[in-house]
Amino acid sequence: MTTTTLAEDAWSLAFGTMPFEDGLALREATAWRLMPGNDPGRYAGLVSIADLDDFLRTDAARAPRVSMADGSRKGSARVPDEEYLEEGSDRVDLPRLLARHDDGASLVVSQFHEIHPPLARFCRGLEKAFLHGVQANIYLTPPGAQGFRVHFDTHDVLVLQVSGRKAWRVWDHIPYPAPTRHTPWANNAEVQGDPHALVMAPGDALYLPRGVMHEAMVQDGADPSLHVTIGFMEPAIGELLRALLGDLEAEDPALRTAIPTWRLADGGLALVEQRLAAALDVLRRPGLADRLALMALDRLSRDRMALPARGLYGRAPAPQDRLRLSASMHHTLVPLPEGGAALRWYGGVETLTGAECDWLQALEDGATPEALGDGALAFCRRLARVGLLEVEPAGA
Repeated sequence: MTTTTLAEDAWSLAFGTMPFEDGLALREATAWRLMPGNDPGRYAGLVSIADLDDFLRTDAARAPRVSMADGSRKGSARVPDEEYLEEGSDRVDLPRLLARHDDGASLVVSQFHEIHPPLARFCRGLEKAFLHGVQANIYLTPPGAQGFRVHFDTHDVLVLQVSGRKAWRVWDHIPYPAPTRHTPWANNAEVQGDPHALVMAPGDALYLPRGVMHEAMVQDGADPSLHVTIGFMEPAIGELLRALLGDLEAEDPALRTAIPTWRLADGGLALVEQRLAAALDVLRRPGLADRLALMALDRLSRDRMALPARGLYGRAPAPQDRLRLSASMHHTLVPLPEGGAALRWYGGVETLTGAECDWLQALEDGATPEALGDGALAFCRRLARVGLLEVEPAGA
């Protein structure tokens, strides 16, 4: 019986039959792509309007997770909080929200993967593929309405049309290359050239790299449009450098040296240049690329929600149980110069011996503690206790 991994399942749902290397090339380029689907129910298992109805009837329906947008408004398309929230509260006023939606405002539910298991599993699979955070925002737009006007996003997105149809306009020109959350949309970018007009139907996917100008609206007389926007949250080098500089400042006095402002009026700029050169030399030291890479991987394992492969209760693994590394818990294995490796995961960093590294590698494909050898049962039970191991279902 052939089984697929969490990453393979998510990849197939997101990109269809596109080879993995082609998907990586797509992420590394700046061109948008429409990927028509041949199954209208392709994304029906991720979220539905009924799921949103159920969510809005819980106390979790609060701002800022819930927001609304209306492209027909003057000024910002963002609907003011007082039009759909309880007075003096961040909790949704459901009757007012429904009325505002009836009048043309789009419902936006951000980070829905954090509370909706099908999206949590899907995003976790894509995180396994790309090794960075992935989020899911939901947009429900009434017929004939528009949520946000022409804009660009500050991260790559994949739009999945769940139900209804939505008309899009997409421009090739990117006015602000590689924007990040530190360079957000400020309504000051102008479109150039003619847009590409397209209509997304259920099962279609649209990939939009960050910076690509676009807008969308539901056609008059059509059904409401429900789509999921998958956000690819890879860290930019500037973002990681800001964090790394904090560590380096504590380690090196060259980054703690004062700027002699009292000398600037007397030609002190040369002294500033000298001290800047010394500080920049710190960033040229060997090994900083390794530190940046580890920071990026640690961000994935520590900043994303932990999804351990265990519940409140469960028995410890037996010697004959076939175990596999959890697909839902992120981890990284980094070789150490003195031998063995560091297992970096949500719970911290653990040093593994060479034998334990071999066991961990075997558990990638599935193995029993009995087959791994002496001491493996205790090792497996330790990993299972923290949710890093799961028992393979019978017949897998």
